This record gives sequence, structure tokens and C-alpha cells, in this order.
Amino acid sequence: MSESSGASERRHEFTEGLYGWITHTELASADPSATREWCASVLGWDFMPSFPTPDGEYHLYRYSDQGGGGIRSVATEEEAGSTPFVHVEDADASFAKAIEEGATEMLAPTTMMEGVRLAIVRAPGGVPIGFSGPS
Repeated sequence: MSESSGASERRHEFTEGLYGWITHTELASADPSATREWCASVLGWDFMPSFPTPDGEYHLYRYSDQGGGGIRSVATEEEAGSTPFVHVEDADASFAKAIEEGATEMLAPTTMMEGVRLAIVRAPGGVPIGFSGPS
């Protein structure tokens, strides 16, 4: 996951009532365009216009008023898969607590665009979990 070159052009407003919910699921795909087309056709997801990132096009989708995600290219040494992002009040604090409780760092807290701060940990047992909070 990389910070978008156009990050300052986009802003996200968080909904306080959704803290603790999985509101964003990121799909890492070997063929993001094919995954996008399949999800639109089979799952009925709505897509916003994609935007470029240093690692390729990022495809934002929405499946409800409370949830959606993005599809991106797999990173080097990564397998295709998904990462759920939990809506939190403070990504830095959630990341620190997760590490304190035995998780390992995958992505330190990072501002991805104005209004969005993300972090990813590998929870005990190997499961990746993301935190998404306001910046």
C-alpha cells in the first residue's frame, strides 16, 4: 500500500457511530481490473473512478452506505488476498494497543489521504487486520 500522489486532493469524513465496524476491505489482486469487473458483475458493487498510485491504479468500491473498500495490485512478495480495516477513533492508539497485545507490525500508522490514517498489524495467528481512523 502506498500513499497516493493525489492524496491531498481527496478527503474522507469518518462516521463516529461506526467505530469498531469493518468498513473498508482492501483486495490485493494480481489483476485489479479483472477483479473490479468481476465484483461489479457478480457482487453488484459500485465503483468510483479509479485513481493512480505509485503502485498502479486503485479502484474504490462501495457495497453499502457503511462499507466498501479498494482493489490494488499485489505488492512484491505478497500473495493475493484481502485485509479488513476496522473503523477506529485513533489509528495510532489502536496500532500501539495491538502491538502491546502481541500483534506484529505490517504497516505503521500512515496518512493515506487528507482525513485518513491507516495502520496494519498481523494479529496472533497470522491474520492481517487494518485500522482506519481520521488523521
